[in-house]
Amino acid sequence: MKNILITGGAGFIGSHVVRLFVNKYPGYHIFNLDKLTYAGNLANLRDIEDKPNYTFIKGDIVDGSFVQQLFAEHRFEGVIHLAAESHVDRSIANPLEFVMTNVVGTVNLLNAARNLWNGNFEGRRFYHISTDEVYGSLGNKGLFTEDTAYDPHSPYSASKAGSDHFVRAYHDTFGIPVVVSNCSNNYGSYQFPEKLIPLFINNIRNKKPLPVYGKGENIRDWLWVEDHARAIDVIYHDGITGETYNIGGHNEWKNIDLIKVMCRVMDRKLGRSEGESEKLITYVKDRAGHDLRYAIDSSKLQRELGWKPSLQFEEGIEKTIDWYLANEEWLSNVTSGDYLRYYESQYVKR
Repeated sequence: MKNILITGGAGFIGSHVVRLFVNKYPGYHIFNLDKLTYAGNLANLRDIEDKPNYTFIKGDIVDGSFVQQLFAEHRFEGVIHLAAESHVDRSIANPLEFVMTNVVGTVNLLNAARNLWNGNFEGRRFYHISTDEVYGSLGNKGLFTEDTAYDPHSPYSASKAGSDHFVRAYHDTFGIPVVVSNCSNNYGSYQFPEKLIPLFINNIRNKKPLPVYGKGENIRDWLWVEDHARAIDVIYHDGITGETYNIGGHNEWKNIDLIKVMCRVMDRKLGRSEGESEKLITYVKDRAGHDLRYAIDSSKLQRELGWKPSLQFEEGIEKTIDWYLANEEWLSNVTSGDYLRYYESQYVKR
C-alpha cells in the first residue's frame, strides 16, 4: 500500500478529501492528521472510520519533532496539506496563531518530507492547498490567474501567502516535488458555522439575527466542496510538479444577494411566509481589511487536467441547505460551548 498523509482531514474540506480518497483508492492507506481544534470534528468521518485503509492520528503540525517522527514511522509517499487556521476574523484577533499553524506548520511538514525522501522523489508528491485570498482584492472586473501577484490584506491571507512561498522555495531549493492550488470560497456539508453559509442557515433556522458586514456588497466566488475535492484528486494525480492551479466555481455573488437567496430557500423549506427571514438581516460594522471582490480563473485546470465544476450555486445551495436541515443534531453539537462564546464576542457586542 502507498501511505498518504492528509493534514486537517477532520475539517470541512479535509473530511471530504479524506472520504473521497479512502473510498476511491483502496490501494492507498490514508493517514488523517488533525489537531481537532474547534473546527475539526471526527463526526464528519463516521461513515469511513472503520475502513481498513484509514487511520486517524491526533497531532499538531506545529510540533516539529512529532512531525518528523510521524514521517519516519509511516514513510509517507504523498502529502496533501490542508491543515490551516482559516477564518479571517479569528486571524485579526490572534495573528500569531495563524503564523504558527499556517507558516511554521507547513515548514515542519516540508522539512519532514525532505528528510524522509532524501533526494529520492520518484513517486512522491507534496500538495499544498491554499486560498484565493493571497491575491488580495479585485475591482469590479478581472479574475485571479495563477500569475496574479500576491497582495494579502489580512493576517490569515498573509500567513497563507507565506506558506505558499515556502512550499515553492523548497521546490526550487531542495527539489521537493510540489504542487499548489488556490481555491475560492467553499460551501457544502460539514462546514463549521463560523463561515457565512452554515452560520446563516443556522441563524435562519433559529430566527436569530443575520449579521452582514458593511452593506453586504463584498463579492465572492463560491465553489461546492465536493467539486473542490474532485479537483484536489485530479491535481494530486495529474498535476505537473512545480505548477500552481486555481480552482473556482464560476459563481460570483454579492454577499447580500446570496443571503437573500438563502432566506427565500429557507422560508420555502421551513414553511414560512416569503420574506420572513429577510427581516432578520442586521448590518454590522465592516471587517477590518475586508477585500471587496475575489474571483478565480480556473481555465488552466479545466484546459490541462479536464476538471470543471459540476454544480452552479442555485443547485448547490439547495443541496447544502437540505443537508443542514437533515443533520440538525450535528449542527446543534458544534454550535454549543466555545462556539457560543466566540459568536457573542464577534457579532453581538459590536
